Amino acid sequence: MSLEPITVVVTASGAPGTAALLRGLRENGERPVRLVGTDMSERSVGRHLCDSFHLVPAGSDPGFPDAIRSIVEQEGAACVLPQSSFDLEGLAAHRDAFPVPVLVSKPDTIFRSNDKAETYAFLHRLGLPAPAFRRVNGAVEVDAAARELGYPDVPVCFKPVFSSGSRGFRILDPTVDRAHQLLNERPGSVAMRLEEAVELLPAEGGPDLLVMELATGGERTIDGIADGRRILLGHPKTREAMRAGLAMYFVTLEDDALMEIANRIVAELEIEHFFNIQLVGEHVIEINPRISTIVYQEDLNLPYLGVKRAIGEITADELVALRPRIRPGRTALRYFDQLEWDA
Repeated sequence: MSLEPITVVVTASGAPGTAALLRGLRENGERPVRLVGTDMSERSVGRHLCDSFHLVPAGSDPGFPDAIRSIVEQEGAACVLPQSSFDLEGLAAHRDAFPVPVLVSKPDTIFRSNDKAETYAFLHRLGLPAPAFRRVNGAVEVDAAARELGYPDVPVCFKPVFSSGSRGFRILDPTVDRAHQLLNERPGSVAMRLEEAVELLPAEGGPDLLVMELATGGERTIDGIADGRRILLGHPKTREAMRAGLAMYFVTLEDDALMEIANRIVAELEIEHFFNIQLVGEHVIEINPRISTIVYQEDLNLPYLGVKRAIGEITADELVALRPRIRPGRTALRYFDQLEWDA
């Protein structure tokens, strides 16, 4: 017997993972799920793939939480599932004011995850592998920090302290061949010389930047559902075949050491609901307290299970009991698609 239908609000419904996420929520095998998409762009694919769609302010706008709460009440939603890092801070600060669960951790968790310098500092305190780093402002401090970390003998990298995904990330490499970049690579290469970065930055001030050791090696992530103390259900996966900063190919892994690292991070940050922890080589480089790209199984639907957990339909122990269903070697290939319509 199927369960009663529910409505789920999905924010940032123009994000790259939206189509797969919406399909996963719909194809849950238990009940109809009505999907309400929100986005700050009217060109969001959520307008076409969701049952209902609303334009909202940017996640950083003070009016964003009220706009989402109004949509929840208007649409009779059972919960809110945020997709973007930019939506988390506002929703976390107001989550207790919502009439339904918002799948977001508490404000301190969001701040410590989004502030990369804070992230790396506590990883070092816990003895977990993370890049050496310096928190700086302006060209003069960037130059000094890069050289302290070994430039030009070794490449280093930098990014804004507060950022999402690969936004603002650059590799500082003295061996960069700019002529090759110009003639053979797509626009937007992430590698440049330190001297070029210094020319583009103000001498002093500007946004907080993180200059750090360049982590090398294969990329892996741990994805799952947590309860603020431990991982209830999740697994590691590879992250491969990059296009425009997005991974396009994933393979699930069985790796107890990675799960132990993730469990310690979840406990330290008190992460609730969905999370994604990213490693390059042996270094933890990113902690995202939100849903990310999911490798779906016909018998293990992480997004839907996370929703059921949030609305009280499945217990922590019941999620833990599903761990044996995770299939190492399960593979996902992400690809481009498109829609057409008459305006």
